[in-house]
Amino acid sequence: MAEEHHTSHIPQWKKDEVEAIKELIKEYPIMGVIGIGGIPAKQLQKMRRDLKGKAVLKVARNTLIRRALEQSSEVKEMEEYVDVQTALVFTEQNPFKLFKTLEKSKSPSPIKAGTIAPRDIIVEKGPTSFPPGPILGDMQAAGIPAAIDGGKVVIRETKAVAKEGEAVSQKLAAMLTRLEIYPMEVGLDLRAAFENGMIFTPDVLAIDEDKFFSDIVLATQQAFNTSVFAAYPTEENIKTLIAKATTESRNLGVEAVVLEPGIVDLLLGKAQLEMLSVASAASANNEDAVDDELKEALGAAASAAAAAVVTETVEAEEKEEEQEEEASEEDGMAGLGALFG
Repeated sequence: MAEEHHTSHIPQWKKDEVEAIKELIKEYPIMGVIGIGGIPAKQLQKMRRDLKGKAVLKVARNTLIRRALEQSSEVKEMEEYVDVQTALVFTEQNPFKLFKTLEKSKSPSPIKAGTIAPRDIIVEKGPTSFPPGPILGDMQAAGIPAAIDGGKVVIRETKAVAKEGEAVSQKLAAMLTRLEIYPMEVGLDLRAAFENGMIFTPDVLAIDEDKFFSDIVLATQQAFNTSVFAAYPTEENIKTLIAKATTESRNLGVEAVVLEPGIVDLLLGKAQLEMLSVASAASANNEDAVDDELKEALGAAASAAAAAVVTETVEAEEKEEEQEEEASEEDGMAGLGALFG
């Protein structure tokens, strides 16, 4: 009776809010619980507009969200992700796309005094736009290595002014904002997504797409190489298998001295090289051991070999110069990146 009495006094707007959430749960196949802590109301409204056509953002009191989840048995387990400043998001996108969409909605934000640094906060070496004045002392008091150079305040060296897990002081927070260094990210923080009875958390949803793609490419190459090694014919590797078989059969024919078309020319070329090798050795011991025709042939072979060596040397030098130029360009770009952040 006490529970009925309590329920009868619940304002109608709260009942309507719970019903609205339950209807969204029924309407959409994907539901997410998100954190909206630290997001200004104006920015939250913009995020809601940006999600239009992709997802529906529902902001409500935690008590009402919990009540709606409790009354929707299929998503009841999502209640454990309801915490401080929570909202719900509903969509037809799969959880991975939803996570990616919400991550893209995040933007850099100044850090407030007393906030725990989410990562090492780095101040890069280089000039600032500030003229000499009291700001120099303020920067030094905040732990930023500043000095005067050329009529401007400059940061003398790159330094981590706050380590991950440390609280940021008032002086440092103010100075980072003036330097337009925004260590925080403000946005919709997906805590968990629900689809077809499964709960997906950020550690599962945060996929490095570049690494995923490179892993697929590597797996494809390894599978191809394995199929060729095992001589397992497929549409993708049949040309490679035929070329490999052709090369191996030709080499076998040369080694076995099989007099067949396509091999005879190779055998004659091999015999010519062996003959020149014997003639060269004989000529080294006694110049009169070979006739003029063989001497001419040996000279031509030596000239061709020398030309090949020169060509290879030039090509190697050109390649080395290109690599040095590319490395120099990359170092230059890295220097610009460090200078301008």
